This record gives sequence, structure tokens and C-alpha cells, in this order.
Amino acid sequence: MSVRNVSYSIGGSSGSVRKSYSSHSAYGAPGGSSRISSVRRSGVGAGPGFSGGATYSFSSSSIGGGYGGGLGSSIGGGIGGGFGGGIGGGYGGGFVPAPITAVTVNQSLLAPLNLEIDPTIQAVRTQEKEQIKTLNNRFASFIDKVRFLEQQNKMLETKWSLLQEQTTTRSNIDAMFEAYIANLRRQLDGLGNEKMKLEGELKNMQGLVEDFKRKYEDEINKRAAAENEFVLLKKDVDAAYMNKIELEAKVDALQDEINFLRAVYEAELRELQSQIKDTSVIVEMDNSRNLDMDSIVAEVRAQYEDIANRSRAEAETWYKQKFEEMQTSAGQYGDDLRSTKAEIAELNRMIARLQNEIESVKGQRANLEAQIAEAEERGELAVKDAKLRIKDLEDALQRAKQDMARQVREYQELMNVKLALDIEIATYRKLLEGEESRISAGGSSATIHVQQTSGGGGFSSASSGFGYGGGIGGGIGGGMGYGGGSTITKSSVTSVNRSRHF
Repeated sequence: MSVRNVSYSIGGSSGSVRKSYSSHSAYGAPGGSSRISSVRRSGVGAGPGFSGGATYSFSSSSIGGGYGGGLGSSIGGGIGGGFGGGIGGGYGGGFVPAPITAVTVNQSLLAPLNLEIDPTIQAVRTQEKEQIKTLNNRFASFIDKVRFLEQQNKMLETKWSLLQEQTTTRSNIDAMFEAYIANLRRQLDGLGNEKMKLEGELKNMQGLVEDFKRKYEDEINKRAAAENEFVLLKKDVDAAYMNKIELEAKVDALQDEINFLRAVYEAELRELQSQIKDTSVIVEMDNSRNLDMDSIVAEVRAQYEDIANRSRAEAETWYKQKFEEMQTSAGQYGDDLRSTKAEIAELNRMIARLQNEIESVKGQRANLEAQIAEAEERGELAVKDAKLRIKDLEDALQRAKQDMARQVREYQELMNVKLALDIEIATYRKLLEGEESRISAGGSSATIHVQQTSGGGGFSSASSGFGYGGGIGGGIGGGMGYGGGSTITKSSVTSVNRSRHF
């Protein structure tokens, strides 16, 4: 916030001069600023005699941000009269500015006064000319600065058009990236369909593997059962072979026993025959019958031989029957063993064939799983790549939008600055034309009222010049400001003829 007050007064007959100047300034927030400047000059004729009075006052206040400068001067000479003036301006962009009020000049108030010339008027006029030269130089530098800002405005307009063309190019790039993303999505859909197809084939192969596994387990169970049966048969064959060996040993033992008994029987028979032969027995019976011992012995011998022959025949028949049964059993067991061996060999060949088929199926399954894993990995990589590309495109689009918004804001600010400068230049031109016409016509007192209200952000200041004396005085002032907001400028110039009273 800045407040600047300038006051200047000239007393009539006593020739007293009062001057005062005060200024306060502060920098405001860029969010918005307002500036109100007013310049008021009034003069009233004095009483009888060569006396006059004039009061000059300048006040300026600004609130907010922006930059402004003002300059002014006033030089007056003579007795009982004086003139001073100052103008200042400020600007802040952000709203549509109000139209400029036309500057009006009352020509009846510019009539020259019949006053005596002060002896120091020449020095005052020389000083006034020097101040006017200085102010003109400053005003020329301000005009150069305005031209420079116009050139900068043109450069920014050119940049804006280039940025718009770049925006069009980016839109084409966005369409190309969208087409690329659509292509990646189609590829991803194709990979998904291929994955589903491979999963169906994998399920079929898994079903085949399960079938072969069940068959293999059945064959393994059959093989185990055949092996168990083979072991049992082998045990039976071994038991039959052992029984055969035992029976053969028994047959040999019985044959030896028969031979021994036969030998013993023959020995006893020979011994009995020798005893009977060497011994004569006389038996006396009452009935006086003679016994035929030879027939008795022959009969007993025949009986024993018959018993021995029957026993030998029975034993031979039993042994032969057992031997034939054992041979038959051994043949059957041998046939069963050979058939079991053939079945086992067939089962071994089938097991080997099934194992080879299972190995091939396992290899196919491993290949399918590897292909599925590779397809899933490729799909995941493609999805990740597409997501990264989409994210990069979104980030680039967001950055482009931010750059475009920033450039639009800068362009809007520059357009506001340009519009404000154009308005201020027009105001200065009107004020200068009014001052020149007033100075050329000669004046006594004038009231210049310039009121500006600006809203925006930045820094603003105002300045004024003042002078003293009597006669003819002139002043010029200028100011500039920059900020955001709205600017309302109102200027008015009113000239009042100064008269002499006696």
C-alpha cells in the first residue's frame, strides 16, 4: 500500500509560500491491487491589490501490487498567481477496463491576465524550461519503453501462434500413440486368446496324462499281483521239488529196507532150512499121524513171499503213483511258470512302452508349460510396457496442458499490459494536448483531476511535481504500473480564469 500527498499554496499580499510533500509506499500481494490517484489544483483570486492565492494539492494512494511511476512539475511566477500540476497513472490487468472519459477544457478560463511581470520571471522560466526538457527526456524514455513492450507483445503473439501449431502437432502425436496403444491392446487380446487355447490344450494333455497314469498304475498293480503269484508259484514249485526229493529219498530208503528185509528173510530162511535139514524131529502123536514139514514150510514160505510180494507191489505202486503225480504237478507248475514268465515279460515290455509314452507326454507338458509361461511373461511385459507408455503419454499431455495454461495466462497478462499501456498512452496524450493548449493560451488557475482505480498484483507508485510563484506555471507528470486485476481510469481537466481584484 502507498499513499503520497503533495500540497502547495501561495499566499496573496504577504507573498507567503507554503509547500508540503508526503509519500508512503508499500508492496502488495500479487493477487490483486487497486490504485486511486487524484490531482486537484484550485486557485482563487485575492483581495484588492496585486495579491492572489493558489493552492496546489496532489494525493495518490495505491493498494495491492504493480509498478507505477509518476512525475510532474509546476513552476509559477508573478505576484498573486501560480500554477502547478502533476499527473500519474497506474495499471493492473485482470478485468475489462472501463472506457476513458474524454478530457474537457474550458476555453473561457484560459484568458490571459493583465498582471505585472515579476523581475524573477526570467530565471523561473529558464528553470521551467530545464525541468520541461528533463521531463520530456523522461517521457521519451517512457515512450521507448512502451515501444519495447509492444515489440515484446508481438514476440509473445508469435510464440503463442507457434505454440498453437505445436499443440496441433501434439494432437496428431496423441492420435498416433492412441493407435499404437490400440494395436498393443489387440496384441494383448490375441495373447489372451492364445493363452486360453493353450490352457485348453494343457487341460486335455493333463487328462491324457491322468489316463496314462491310471493305466500305468493298473499295470503296476497287475505286475505286482503277477510277481506275488509268481513268488507263490515259485514257493509251491520249490515245495514240490523238495517233496519230490524227500519222496525219492524215502523211496530209496524203502528200497534199501526192502532189500535188507529180503536179505534178512533169506538169511533166516536159509538158517531155518539149515536147522531143519540138520535136525530131525520126531513127533509122536496120539493119533499116530505123520506131519509133512516140507509142505508146511513151503506153505509158510509161499505165504510170506506172497505177503512180501504184495507189500512190494503196493509200495512200488504207491511210489509210482506219487512219482507220476509229482511229475504231473511239476509239469503243470513248469507250464504255469513259463506262462507267468511270458506274461511278466509282456508286462515288462508294456511297462517300458508306457514309461516311454509317459516320458514323451511329460516332455510335451513341460514344453507346453514353458510356452504358457513365456506367453504369460510376454503378455505381462506387453501390458507393463503399454501401461508405462500410457502413463508417459498422460504425463506429457498433462505437462502440455500446464504449459498451455501457463502460456495462456502469460499471453492474457501481456494483453492486459498492452491494453493498459494503450489506455494510459491515450490518457497521457489527451492530458499533454490539454496542457499544451492551456500553456499556449496562458492560464491562471486550473483544476486537473485524474482518478485511476486498478486491481491486480504487483507494485505501483505515483509521483508529482510542484512549483511556486505567480504568473504562468506548468507541470507534467507520468506514471506506469503493472499488475493483475482491473483498471478504471477517469481523467478530467478544468481550467479557471484567474482575475485581478482591486
